[in-house]
Amino acid sequence: MLYRAEGIVIRSTDYGEGNKIVTLLTPTFGKQGIVVRGAKKLKSRYGALAQLFTYGDYSYYKNGTLGTLNSGEIIESFQELRQGLEGPAYAAYAAELTDRAINDDEAAAYLFHQLKACQTALVEGKDPQIVVKAYEMKVFAAAGYAPMLDECVSCGRTDAPFYFSAAGGGALCRACKSRDPGALELQDGVWKLMRVFLALDMRRLGSIAVKESTKQQLQLALRRWMDTHLNLNLKSRGFLDQLEKYGDLLGMAPNPAPVERRAEPPSEEESKETGTREDGAV
Repeated sequence: MLYRAEGIVIRSTDYGEGNKIVTLLTPTFGKQGIVVRGAKKLKSRYGALAQLFTYGDYSYYKNGTLGTLNSGEIIESFQELRQGLEGPAYAAYAAELTDRAINDDEAAAYLFHQLKACQTALVEGKDPQIVVKAYEMKVFAAAGYAPMLDECVSCGRTDAPFYFSAAGGGALCRACKSRDPGALELQDGVWKLMRVFLALDMRRLGSIAVKESTKQQLQLALRRWMDTHLNLNLKSRGFLDQLEKYGDLLGMAPNPAPVERRAEPPSEEESKETGTREDGAV
């Protein structure tokens, strides 16, 4: 049967001498595996359609598990994400996370648009660390592992302060913190960012500047959440960690390793849409 769908390439692997198998995230059929014959050849007509991050219109035959490309057209190549180090590193992480964390029946149209918005934001030069953290929250929700952030997961209290418990499922109030001695004490700005990222459509994501201490705590909390609930060994994450750690050697600003400490509260001048300030004071 012949199918047609728009899709973003989230995985591309060699198959045989000159072919590739691509995994597409589509808004209509979820994740789809397609063989692109001759994609590795220099003069391949459809080689570009098999490149990672490509957003295209794909027509393919499918009778079993894998389809076979019949024809296609590039809508947006996202070639900027295949240049340099930083763009490919963050985009590859988002793509691999999508591929590994999301089952076929969980890959709905909303996540497709979130991934496309994530790639667009990276191309536009928005802070890649913040962009990817926002997208992680979208993946958690799509996979059914969104943290509870507005009330205590144990007793239901809604008044702060809260502690962040990955093992417990999200927020723990002061009275219930003993249920998870390792729960994190996070600054208010981190809680605001997590709530905003969980609710915000990434197509509306503006330019966000965040203090380094806030980034560190945000990364610590989301890494702990991911390791507890998804437990994925992502190759792209290891490379990204090295890039952030040694970025100063490559002419990039280094990103210190996350530390468990409470930083000073954020300023009151915050953006209504994102819960952050545009001047890096969050």
